Amino acid sequence: MNPQPQPDQEPLSKERLRLWLRILKLSSSVQAELRRRLRDNHDTTLPRFDVMAALSRYPDGLKMSELSDYLKVSNGNITGIIDRLAEEGLALRVAVPGDRRAMIARLTPKGTKAFADLAQHHEEWIDDRLGNLTREDAKTLTRLLNKALDDRNT
Repeated sequence: MNPQPQPDQEPLSKERLRLWLRILKLSSSVQAELRRRLRDNHDTTLPRFDVMAALSRYPDGLKMSELSDYLKVSNGNITGIIDRLAEEGLALRVAVPGDRRAMIARLTPKGTKAFADLAQHHEEWIDDRLGNLTREDAKTLTRLLNKALDDRNT
């Protein structure tokens, strides 16, 4: 019977695999909590929050195709969310001059205000969820994750 290798004797790939699984577990846990809180406290969804967040970064609006590219989701998903936001007076669609097929989506003043409230709660929830990390921990993790992202130009 062969003894199990000690952690420092294992290949680095095993440690990286464990890291990946921890990142996935954290991401899944945070997303599930955000989905629950958005649903229970604001009667909204995470995809809808993501669309509003993207539009809040572009006050002049984004073409629907740009919005779907930005969020890496299909045009159909974006269209449905924008339709519901427009019905509620939170977003609007404006025709692009010179391009009959293209539409620009943007938040209305009501949508901007609603998103600011959601964003504040979102920040509080994330702060609470990651509350056991010090400022230095957060900076170190951010730096290391950025290093991992930059490593493969993704």
